[in-house]
Amino acid sequence: MDTSAYLKSHIRTVPDWPAPGVQFRDITPLLQNPKVFRVLIDAFVHRYMERALRPDVVAGLDARGFIIGSVLAYELGVGFVPIRKKGKLPFTTVEETYELEYGSATVELHTDAVQPGDRVLLIDDLIATGGTMMAGKKLLEKLGAVVTEGAAIVALPELGGLDRLQAAGLALNTLVSFEGH
Repeated sequence: MDTSAYLKSHIRTVPDWPAPGVQFRDITPLLQNPKVFRVLIDAFVHRYMERALRPDVVAGLDARGFIIGSVLAYELGVGFVPIRKKGKLPFTTVEETYELEYGSATVELHTDAVQPGDRVLLIDDLIATGGTMMAGKKLLEKLGAVVTEGAAIVALPELGGLDRLQAAGLALNTLVSFEGH
């Protein structure tokens, strides 16, 4: 079984959560099994060990991007920076607001999280509409960083996020794709 199929077989689908008609893709089984978690992390590590793709910093999106991103940064020997929901960071921040299906949300980043010219890998657990990742990209670019790639475990292509992010010039790496949402 290839890596993508192996990981996909360990992602739980929860029907009608958080709303009727939604098929929630739950990654917690990937994290609970040490062998599966190792395969997941190694898939990212092997890609980003390549000199051309190696970041200076890994930025993880709140909250599941913290889990994967911090372990990946550790394995690569680079720094990790969290991009948090508004009001969670204690130091001076920059912020970016983005639209959700019903309303909006804001994410923040410490102003000293990255330096101009830093090559940053932006990571989250899932790409759906792409709003959170786009906001993270804009935050990092406000501080002068270069987002070299966006990465996620799961892609939900029908929701348009992959196309939206690629149209904005962001290269993407996802490990598993699910049709439908």
